[in-house]
Amino acid sequence: MTDTTIIAPTSASIWTGRVLSALVVVLLLADGAMQSFAPNMLRAEMESSGFPMNLSQILGVITLTCVILYAIPRTAVLGAILVTAFLGGAICTHFRLGEIGSPPQLVCLLLGILTWGGLYLRDPRVRALLPFVS
Repeated sequence: MTDTTIIAPTSASIWTGRVLSALVVVLLLADGAMQSFAPNMLRAEMESSGFPMNLSQILGVITLTCVILYAIPRTAVLGAILVTAFLGGAICTHFRLGEIGSPPQLVCLLLGILTWGGLYLRDPRVRALLPFVS
């Protein structure tokens, strides 16, 4: 039998997780705010991806809702699921456009990794759910 004892996170891993999570929150808050309050700044990106401009504010509200849920410790796991689902949709949009490996697609992938990596490092519940044992 393997030992699946969960090791409590160290202070360094908790702070690293907080910094990674804060980075995700700041970047997605900025993105959601631009979509919600300054959609004309994203006109070219919206049109090139095939999304009508009237959806920009709705996408901004969805982004902001997901990131706020992620930022609240009690709802962080739900927020992480929703954030990565949203980012997965963005990655699929770029696949549909033939932009495989494009910078926006790679940014979405990196944000998804940082979302779960930060949560894993700072939240013992996630460590218990996804134990990495040697």
